[in-house]
Amino acid sequence: MHLLEEKWESFIIIVLYVDDILLASSNVELLTETKFRLNSHFVMKDLGDAFVVLGIQISRDRSRGILGLSQRGYIDKVLKRFNMHSCSSCATLVQNGDKLSKS
Repeated sequence: MHLLEEKWESFIIIVLYVDDILLASSNVELLTETKFRLNSHFVMKDLGDAFVVLGIQISRDRSRGILGLSQRGYIDKVLKRFNMHSCSSCATLVQNGDKLSKS
C-alpha cells in the first residue's frame, strides 16, 4: 500500500526554518502535547495561529477542515519588480490534464 493511501487518525506536521517552527495537527491534544514536549527541551514562545509564514499566507476553515496556502504577496512583488503590476490577467489555453512535450 502506498504511504499516502494509509489512513491515520491523528497526525502532526512540524515545519522548521532556522529559529521558527510551525506546527499543524489534525488533533488538538496531540498538538498541545507536542508543544509541551518541545517546550521542555527548548526555549519557545507560542505566537498563536499563523497567518503568514515565509511570505506564504495561510487561511483555514476549521468547520470544513480546509487549509489554504497562497503566495499572492510574492506574485505581486514579482509583478511589481518587472513592472507588470498593472497588467491584465487572461485565461490560459492549458487545461487540467494536458500533457506537454518538446515536440
